[in-house]
Amino acid sequence: MQTLDPDTEVTFSSRISVAVVQQSVWAVDFESMPLAAGYLVSALRADSAMNSYVDAVIHNFTGVATARDIALKILSEGPPDILAFSVLGWNYRTFASVSETLKQVSPLSWVVFGGNHVSNQGERVLSTIPSVDVVVNGEGESTFCDLVRARLSGRTTDGLAGIAGISFRRSGSVVTTPPRERLTELDEIPSPILSGAVAMTNDSGRFRYDVAIMETNRGCPYKCSFCYWGGAVGQRIRSFSRPRLRAELELIGQHQVETVVLCDANFGMLPGDKDFIEDFVEVKENYGYPKSLEASWAKNKSRIFRQIVEIMSRERVSSSFTIALQTLNVNALRQMNRHNMQLNQWEELVDWLRSQGLDCYAELICGAPGETLDTFTQGYDHLARKVQRIAVYPLMLLPNTTYHEKRSEYGFITSRGADDDFEYVLAHHTAGFDELRRMGQFVFWARLIAESSVFRYLWKPLRLLDVRQSVVLSDLARWCEGDDLPISMVLARLARKPQTAVELSEALTVFFRDEQGKEMLHRWWCESMQSKIPSIFHRFLDDVIRLDLLTLPRLGFTDESGHRVEQATFSYPLADLLLQDAVNLEVPPVPRITIVSIHFREGLDQYLFNHEEAVRFFGKPTEDFGCAT
Repeated sequence: MQTLDPDTEVTFSSRISVAVVQQSVWAVDFESMPLAAGYLVSALRADSAMNSYVDAVIHNFTGVATARDIALKILSEGPPDILAFSVLGWNYRTFASVSETLKQVSPLSWVVFGGNHVSNQGERVLSTIPSVDVVVNGEGESTFCDLVRARLSGRTTDGLAGIAGISFRRSGSVVTTPPRERLTELDEIPSPILSGAVAMTNDSGRFRYDVAIMETNRGCPYKCSFCYWGGAVGQRIRSFSRPRLRAELELIGQHQVETVVLCDANFGMLPGDKDFIEDFVEVKENYGYPKSLEASWAKNKSRIFRQIVEIMSRERVSSSFTIALQTLNVNALRQMNRHNMQLNQWEELVDWLRSQGLDCYAELICGAPGETLDTFTQGYDHLARKVQRIAVYPLMLLPNTTYHEKRSEYGFITSRGADDDFEYVLAHHTAGFDELRRMGQFVFWARLIAESSVFRYLWKPLRLLDVRQSVVLSDLARWCEGDDLPISMVLARLARKPQTAVELSEALTVFFRDEQGKEMLHRWWCESMQSKIPSIFHRFLDDVIRLDLLTLPRLGFTDESGHRVEQATFSYPLADLLLQDAVNLEVPPVPRITIVSIHFREGLDQYLFNHEEAVRFFGKPTEDFGCAT
């Protein structure tokens, strides 16, 4: 790695302590793997000149940890000489508070901020958070080693001009040094997984994280207006070597990790991605794990992508195949700088994935320039006719993106979150305050009911009856606004708030933990939505919505086997009609009293707010085991 004064021998006289802090967004008790922090610590430990002088540790926190919790944990081990944070929009304010606490205890300690949210934002960060000393711009491994080397050499924070890729204060002004060149050989960074920088097990010897996180490459050839993926948009992709990735997979398999999540921006684009899948399958055959792979899939679905999908289908490697459309509106696509992507020919891709026995979900951004509520819901409904799950995200103005740099041109008016540092878009040149407010409410219901799979079986019969998904969601929203049930009032209140993970998680808990939430949905169906459907289908659809509600995951149950089976009686043979995809509603289905067993697995609590993982915990109806006429 490129480091400070590479040809100069530097001697150090004393040891220093370094702490690297990472915090996930999820408000659960289960940790997320601290890969970013692991890169920094593994790079320090691999530096032969420094490693005997540096005590480096990782402090990893879940989304439930407060600034007070984090500060007490760090300071309980003594204030570190350097405290570094992996900063994202959801933890920016928390980490600012922790850094302020550290400075009260140890004014001479250095505080370093790095990560996408603060990269190239030195002027704002350093002018608003006096307790931060240095902001790292771009890739952090080499830069962080240089900062630690500077501290060991006795430098102060105003004497860092020789280090590329940082912002710091000098004589009351912010100084930003020239950018650091990106690493061309990624294997120069030691693997956090293989080096032991990231602990793999807890005190009981079990894998300690929700999923294993890996990175096979860095960089993205696209430059979408809303995105700053890894700080490397519009750049050549650089890859880690196959032997290194295979060794990481082997260790993950040995620890019986069910799911691997990739940090890559476009997995399935490179020939090496096919090699990775082949190694993944071999490791799965050897250890039985991992079983599932989640990724942000390549935007242009090439021959390599299709070969990868065929391998995964054949070898039963599960995944949520993402179609990252973001919008179906041509004007909005052009302003996003995505109008020339092959991905926009998405319908054939959905059909092909289905022919492979695989499902997919799509991503949309609600409220982008060039879009209105009408055009968005039109695109949403068109997509919903083909795709079972649609993840909808509100537009946020992320640092370093084209939208952010050209905010005046787009007429953005924003508001920062009350508990985070994201800029939420309130209006822009094609949509005013009221329109984006209504879009935000639609996002809430789309994420809660459709994306989070509260309804799964209901959508297909409704499509066959020409009932649009947006109509269903809008009807539920209006009904909750006028209903006096406490649960309805809670959901209506959450829908009016800015759409963050906090609001969604609170709403999901209503349905996964509280039976009253399911009763409320059934009441809405009977009182409002049912009247919009021909009466000859009412009894059948009432069965279908019951199936959806009865198969929602169960929170908090414990069983020695880790499984639970419940039984339910229906008026129709739903297993034949829905599970075998045999339903067509040219005429009402023939009723037949049927008993169905529903199989649940425990463990949802740690994945509650991760829709890609939570789907594994929904109840699975089996074929009818008892019938009566």
